[in-house]
Order: sequence, then structure tokens, then C-alpha cells
Amino acid sequence: MQSSNGHRAEEAKEEDAREPRKGWRVRGKEILEAYGNVPGAFRLVWAASPGMAMLMLGLTLIWALLPAAQAWVGKLIVDQVVALAQGGSSAEAGLQAMMPLLALEFGLIFIGSVSNQARSLAEHILNSKLNLHINMLIIRKALALDLSYFEDADFYDKLQNARREADWRALRIVTQSFGLLQSAITLVSFAILLVRFSPWLTLILFGATIPSFMAQNKYAQLSFRMLSWRAPERRKMSYFEHLLTVDSYVKEIKLFGVGEPILTRYHDLFWKFYKEDEGLARKRSLASLGWGVLATLSYYFSYGWIIFRTVGGLITLGDMTLYLNVFRQSQGTFQALFSGISGLYENSLFMSNLFRFLDLEPQIPPTLNPRPMPEKILQGIEFRNVSFQYAGRKDWALRGVNLMLRPGEKLALVGANGAGKTTLIKLLTRLYDPTEGQILLDGVDLREYDLTEWRHKIGVIFQDFVRYHFSASENIGLGQIEAMKDQDRILEAARKGGADTVLTSLPQGYETMLGKWFKDGHDLSGGEWQKVALSRAFMREAEILVLDEPTAALDAEQEYLIFQRFRELTTGRMAVLISHRFSTVRMADRIAVIADGAIAELGSHEELMAQDGTYAHLFNIQAQGYR
Repeated sequence: MQSSNGHRAEEAKEEDAREPRKGWRVRGKEILEAYGNVPGAFRLVWAASPGMAMLMLGLTLIWALLPAAQAWVGKLIVDQVVALAQGGSSAEAGLQAMMPLLALEFGLIFIGSVSNQARSLAEHILNSKLNLHINMLIIRKALALDLSYFEDADFYDKLQNARREADWRALRIVTQSFGLLQSAITLVSFAILLVRFSPWLTLILFGATIPSFMAQNKYAQLSFRMLSWRAPERRKMSYFEHLLTVDSYVKEIKLFGVGEPILTRYHDLFWKFYKEDEGLARKRSLASLGWGVLATLSYYFSYGWIIFRTVGGLITLGDMTLYLNVFRQSQGTFQALFSGISGLYENSLFMSNLFRFLDLEPQIPPTLNPRPMPEKILQGIEFRNVSFQYAGRKDWALRGVNLMLRPGEKLALVGANGAGKTTLIKLLTRLYDPTEGQILLDGVDLREYDLTEWRHKIGVIFQDFVRYHFSASENIGLGQIEAMKDQDRILEAARKGGADTVLTSLPQGYETMLGKWFKDGHDLSGGEWQKVALSRAFMREAEILVLDEPTAALDAEQEYLIFQRFRELTTGRMAVLISHRFSTVRMADRIAVIADGAIAELGSHEELMAQDGTYAHLFNIQAQGYR
């Protein structure tokens, strides 16, 4: 399977092959941009749990000073032992002289153990809170974005990249930053001890770790880019898994025998990623091993020099113990410092995905100083020269639409699939704004009203309505979230939508869990689910009711019963109805025939039949099928 995403990945890999040609300025800019995410990660962690963040900082400072303190106490103990042995002190007197130093060393070890456990606990708590905080930010951002984002495949790549590992990457940035602080303080304390012994040897020892750091930095960037390229194919893997494990698809998957072919696609993508990861990990490991040998050689060179100075009587045995300990730990600390910087860079690259996602802005901006929403619509809703074009499309979904919907009027929209009916509804509900023209409410552009207040005036059921795996009562109550506890209102909405007889027959009535995803769930037929969705629309006491194929899954009798009561159910409300069933459409006050994004015909059923145009032709074709 060679996809456009695969082509993009290959092109990106070829571009990366030319990466060394980049100038240092470009490299430096990229690195600074990545490290620029560090303050943002700290803000996330602080927002998640300020107390745990401060505790980790305090423990970091303790850990930073412990190594030098322990090395110095070790030196004092060795020198004291040598002095006591040379002075011929008794064992009892020697033990008494050593007790304060031993107690001090024990105290340092005890402090280290306690602070280590406390840091692990703080990190665990912080990780859980940070996970919740970041997920809430991502989901809230998704809720704030317009429908247009969710109809763009690139948006899902950005969403996946933002969600992938963002929580633990942010925590790693903070722990690595604290680790860098710890390493820096520890190195300063070591440097004070080492420089007095041999400044040039110190430079050799520390300098040997720099090549390893540079190699890790390079592979960190490659790893980030590889994972970012994969976002579309990772989503494809998730989709394959979803297809094979969710009840909505299992019947068709089994009957068509497509389970194994889809699983094979999943398997092939996995192994493709595995081979790429394995190759990068192998190169990274070899580079680390090679430069690690250099660092080890520099340590043993220093080791030999210390022994030489000790044998020559230039330093004491305690000094030798101190310097060997400090050299060993300082090189490890220096490596940890560079490794932390490299890891910080890698994690900061990944955080850029999260911050870019959180920086997305709705394309329908909030209205500043909105007009007060009229308590009751007096003049109606007018589409004035409305045209709309979806992003990335050359054709127009709607073009030059002029239409008036008066208070209390029932308007039906008919036309072929793709003619623009649902697009018109999206504009009415302000899921999109017109590309050209205006939609007016009582003579005022909808964009001058508050978006949330406007949507409270509208009750909608789309043909792809949601089947919430909640209780039956909640499924209806969600139509007016503020009234979810109003059982009388829920019962009335169920009666209007025709779901009352269905729900009262369930094992726990309105408290029955719908769907099969959770324990004791009860699934409904397509028509029964549609009645629940229709009831949800009637739950909202809105002036405008929008019904997009509201009875598509209902049998003929149920459809007839609901639309016999159509005018009763919509009394005092404006209603917009989309349907392909002309027996339903004819009940509307006016019918708009939409063709190629424009209104081709407009009038009552009788008027359109008299015109003998498109509507009459389609009505007669459908009526012929029932004869």
C-alpha cells in the first residue's frame, strides 16, 4: 500500500539525508525553538500540581549536594583510619574516634534514601495529575474548534501528535530540568574538589563526554521527525484496530470475511514501523557505544594518574579515595548532564506538537460585544445572497441562496445527495459561516449575536445522530443539559419523539443503559435509536427545530404516526425538514428544491406540483413506486 502519506515520509527522509548541509544558524534556530518549549512544560506541571512541583525542586537540591558531601566524608574516614593505624591506637579508642564520622555518613545515606523515595512518590502523583490536566486541555481545545477542523484529515494528524506521549514528555522535561540543576550543582561541588588536584585532567575527563552528547542530540531529532511523519499511518493502524474490535462493524467484518485481510494490513504497518525503529535504535546504540568507550578511556587515564600521584606520596590515601570517587561520579554526572540536555531537547521537540495544537484558533471567532438575543423571533431568518465553499475545494457547495423562513413556518428541503441541503443547515446552526452573503435574524447578521445563545434557540437531529452509551434518560436529557434532572420534561420529550413505548419496555425503564459497550447495556434497533434521537431534539424548548432525515430508520407506520402529529409537535416553532420521502415533505408550508447548491424551485406542495418541474417529477416517480 503506497499512500500519499508514504510519499511524504519518503520525501521527508530524503530531506533529512541532506540535513548536514544546514548551516549552524538554521541548526541553532531549530534548537532554540525546541528549548523554547521548556517554560511551557513547567507551566503545565505547575498548573497540574504546584505542591508536588515544589517538593521535587526541594528534593533535587538535596540530591545535588549529597554526592560531594558523601565523597568528602569518605575521605575523612579513610584518613582517620590511616592516622589511627599509624598512631597505634587501640580498637576501642579508634572506634570512639570514628563514631562521629560514621554517624555523619549514615545520616547522609539515610537522607538520600528518604529523599529518593519521596521523589518517586511525588513524581508518580504529579504524572497522574499532569495526565489529566493535559488531556483536559486537548479535549477542551477540540471542543472549542469549528466543524471545519474535524472535516480535515490533517487536523487528526495534529491531534494524534499532540496527544501522543505529551503528558509524560512534559513531566520528563521537568524532571530532566531538575536533574540538570542537580547535575550542575553537583559538578560545581566536584569542580571545587577537582581543580585543586589537576585542572587539565578535569578538562580531559569532562571533554570526553561532549561527542556522545552531540550524537544523542542528532538521533533525538531523527526520532522526533520519524514519529511525526507516521501520524497518518498511526491513525490508520488505530482505525484498523477499531474496525476489528467494535460491535458496530463485527457483523459485516464476519460475513464478508475481511477480518484477516484488515489484520494483515495492521501487521504490515507494525513491522514497517518496527524495522524503522530498529534501524534508528541500532545506529543510536553504536554511536553511544563508540563515544562511551572514549569517555571510559579518559576515566582510566585519570585513574592511573591518581594512583601514580598516590604511590609517589604526593597525595594521601584519603585523597586518592576522594579523587577516584569524585572522578568516577563527576564523569557520570557530566554524562548525565549532557544526556539530560539531549533528552530535554528530544522531549521539547515532542512538546511542540502539543503547543501547536493548543495554539489553534476557531475559524468562527467569538463575537465581541454581542447584541442581545431576541426573546422571541419576530421577523424570521433570511438567507441573503449566501454562498459557501469548503476549504480546499474549487466548487461551491451553495451559490447565491436567497431564502426567508418566517416565524412558525415549516420549511422542507429536497434535492439530490450533495445538492447542498445539509450545508445549508450547517450555516443556519453556525457550524460554518457563509463565504459570501449574510444570514439575518430579525434583520441582524447572525455573526453579531453570541454563538452559544444562538445555538440554544435551535433543536437539531442530524441523520448521523449520536448513539450515546448512557442511560435512556440521559440520552434524551442531553438535548437540554440544564434540564437533565427534569424527569417530567424527559418523559414529555420521549412522548413527542415516539420513544416512550420503547423505553418503558426496557428492563430498568428510563434508567436502562443503552448500547452494548458497558455492563447490563441494552441495544436498540436503528429505528428505536432514531426515536431516542428525535426525542432528544424535542427535549430542547427551542424556537427553531431542524430535522435532517429524522425518520430515515423508522418503518412506514411509525413515520406516518409521527408526521400526523408533525404540526402539533412544532406548534409555535419554525421547523426546517430535510427528507427524501415526499409523503413527509408535503406536510411543510413551503418546499425548497435545491440543485447544484442553488434554490431551483420554492413553494407549497400544491404550487410545485402545478409548476410540473423537478419537484413534481420526483414526487410522481416516488409515488409510482407505491402503486
